[in-house]
Amino acid sequence: MKEHWLVIGATSAIARACIRELAQQGADVTLVGRDLSDLEASASDARLRGAENARVLPCDVGDPHARQILLEQALIEQTRLNVLVAVGLMPEQDTMDTDPALLARMVESTYTGPMALLQGLAPHFERQAGGQVVVIGSVAGDRGRRKNYLYGSAKAGLATYAEGLRARLFAAGATVTVVKPGFIDTAMTWGLPGLFLVSSPEDCAKAILKAAKKGQAVLYHPGFWRLIMLIIRHIPPTIMKRLKF
Repeated sequence: MKEHWLVIGATSAIARACIRELAQQGADVTLVGRDLSDLEASASDARLRGAENARVLPCDVGDPHARQILLEQALIEQTRLNVLVAVGLMPEQDTMDTDPALLARMVESTYTGPMALLQGLAPHFERQAGGQVVVIGSVAGDRGRRKNYLYGSAKAGLATYAEGLRARLFAAGATVTVVKPGFIDTAMTWGLPGLFLVSSPEDCAKAILKAAKKGQAVLYHPGFWRLIMLIIRHIPPTIMKRLKF
């Protein structure tokens, strides 16, 4: 049976790379995002690469009403579904410190919206008795750091939710993979200071789809980030609170 992927946040660099890879594998894709023109361009590219039935569903994931409409549209065909969630907003922490509305939008886009959509999709995965769920998290969610704890806490919440969802869907045969990218060459990381050993979205996409197919619970990409974050997670709080990164 041909795979069908619902890609939420389809205009992000990692999602675009995953869509290209899926299209080349012959999967059907439904692209979800806010920018209709960007979605249409990605869908056209996907059709040329092999996803002949690629379609688009415009949606602002941060809007509860729009999320409900999306769930109804996404499930109307009742096909066997996989889902990739690649949404998030990462403003400067200093800006969010003085802009409560921006902070609220970040939480809605990075945690509340994706979580609510996955919760709405969970019964479908139980009914279909299988499927793959991929959630793009972040190494920022592994430990609260002085310069990034607002965004990091939202990603940590999403990872914790995904862990619980994995347990819920286990008996149904569905898998949940949380991806924790390090530095990937995307618009979100462009211009950030201190970047090193940056990976490409294409390499990340290949690793993501391979991990999802295996049912891998957590993927760090590039792989050395698993060791880096293992070390950071074991820094004692008495030292961690003094670090300025």
